[in-house]
Amino acid sequence: MNDKMKNLVIRGISGIGLIVVVFGAILWSQWSLGALLLVMLVGGVLELYRLIEKQGLQPQRGLGMIACVVLFVLNFALVSDDIQILYGGSKYFAPVLAFFALIIPLMFICELYRKQANPAANIATTILPLFYVALPLSLLLYFPVLGGDTWSWNPWVLIAYIAIVWSNDVFAYLFGIAFGRHRLFERLSPKKSWEGFFGGLVGAVVAGWVAAHLLEHNAWVWCGLAVVTVVTAVLGDLVESMFKRAAEVKDSGALIPGHGGVLDRFDAMLLSAPFVFVYMICIF
Repeated sequence: MNDKMKNLVIRGISGIGLIVVVFGAILWSQWSLGALLLVMLVGGVLELYRLIEKQGLQPQRGLGMIACVVLFVLNFALVSDDIQILYGGSKYFAPVLAFFALIIPLMFICELYRKQANPAANIATTILPLFYVALPLSLLLYFPVLGGDTWSWNPWVLIAYIAIVWSNDVFAYLFGIAFGRHRLFERLSPKKSWEGFFGGLVGAVVAGWVAAHLLEHNAWVWCGLAVVTVVTAVLGDLVESMFKRAAEVKDSGALIPGHGGVLDRFDAMLLSAPFVFVYMICIF
């Protein structure tokens, strides 16, 4: 077996394993979904800080990670009924929120004593994962309660969204291999083509249509969600490519064999999740 075939086998096996883990965590409970997203958050933040440091900057890793985790925990507490019922979590919400409000100004204070050459850039890159990684993953917690007619937990809504994202990836790859001639954004991603983009769009819309019928929702609404997802997911992939090119690395990490790191595998969701969240708020 040559190296290319071996890599393809590893990629296939790890891909199947990833699907089982992701879908299993979503369907098991709110807590397992929260644990999955938290692991993704920690991995994604560490990878982003690694890319930033390769460009000569020195973000405050500790405070940045704390801010990201606290933001996620606050959103999980808002979504999860179990925290309210089992632990009376509401009484801790205000103190945790106050703590979060102090983390950002604390970064400015800490930078006074670090004696770095680029304090403004260090502070900015410390905060960057909060918006690029922690916020999108926190918003994914709301998808199961926004996708229905009532504020109730339906994990299949989140699975449908992920299926749309991955359908876009698969069909974009197949159409790009078969028909790709016109480059989409050659400066950052030489292999992406407009043919692949429209092929991915078709695959995602079909997935959205299927999801609508399985969930007994409006098909047009889900097809619209698929369009929003595809456009922003492609931009998300390009954004991550931009970060990797600036850091001069091929992959953001090596957590997932054959797929790279968390940012490599979930870059599309990181940028598309906020747009889909707003779409759900306004249209669903």
